[in-house]
Amino acid sequence: MMNVEKLKKSVGLFISLSEEEWQHIFSSFKMETLKRNSCFLTEGQVCRSIAFINSGMLIYFKSLDNGDEMTTDFAFEGDWVTDNHSRLNNSPSLLNVKAIEDTELLIITSKDLNKLYDDIPKIERLGRILIEQAFIKVTQQSIDLQVLSAKEHYVKLLEQQPEVFQRIPLYHIANYLGINPKSLSRIRNEI
Repeated sequence: MMNVEKLKKSVGLFISLSEEEWQHIFSSFKMETLKRNSCFLTEGQVCRSIAFINSGMLIYFKSLDNGDEMTTDFAFEGDWVTDNHSRLNNSPSLLNVKAIEDTELLIITSKDLNKLYDDIPKIERLGRILIEQAFIKVTQQSIDLQVLSAKEHYVKLLEQQPEVFQRIPLYHIANYLGINPKSLSRIRNEI
């Protein structure tokens, strides 16, 4: 039996649904547990689904030619995970999405989501809102990377997502900020 209370709470922030509509929605999702270091999406794969994080956390990262990884984002309980560029363009993903602790996902395929859009028009509104939020987040991240110093970016991350510092290894945080771990230690000591 799927635990769907967090999903209901998240969706309920934007739209209200009848119990019958919820049952139809639940039948479109499947639960999957990713073990630590398992991937939801691998670079080069076409993304064909969206997942709601019921528990756990994931990171988005790009594999570099030298074998390093560049962390681009984090996702926690209550977040939605996908690669919209890949999914909407039916193109190979440029990113990996990996669990960094055991993670429970509620997953819906793009095909099933499109069917829900037809069956329950309010779901299409939810999809629009989630895409708008994702766009705003990516736009803000782009601006922050260009105009904020590493220290300012660190402080903003600390203020807006304190759970990052409690649950994400520091090397991922340094990587995300575009600095080396020693620089991150120096910034943390200054604050």
